[in-house]
Amino acid sequence: MATATASVSVQTASRFRAKYFLFGLIGLMLGYVLVHNESFLIHPQDPIWQHYHPFRWYLLPHGLAGASALLLGPMQFSDRLRRRFTKLHRVVGRIYVAGALIAAPLGAYIQYFEERMGATRSFSIAAAVDAAMLMLTTAIAFYFAFAARSSSTANG
Repeated sequence: MATATASVSVQTASRFRAKYFLFGLIGLMLGYVLVHNESFLIHPQDPIWQHYHPFRWYLLPHGLAGASALLLGPMQFSDRLRRRFTKLHRVVGRIYVAGALIAAPLGAYIQYFEERMGATRSFSIAAAVDAAMLMLTTAIAFYFAFAARSSSTANG
């Protein structure tokens, strides 16, 4: 009797993963921007705060909602998270949707507010288009997630 042997090449898991390099690079860019462009955030006496003073109460929820959407959004694309931690995936997704749907209109309104203070109309139009696109794509994603969950509940 002849036995067939097949050789299977086993790839060892590499310690280097492209996503960790990407996240590290994004972290470095974030640090650079914070130090060179946004350092006023940690200096309450900086004169730029006088510019933000008229709409400061809109800026806080916009910043918090936008930061949560930006930080939690990439987690929604993780297949591993979706498979292993379904409940966490859903909770993070809901927080993302809320963050996006709060940050977008507030950002457009803040820019419109700045237009009344002398900013150009083109920035207000760009902010409105950006807000509309963020809300539309978030709503489409939410619809498909809800439809997929409804169909999987109905089928199983």
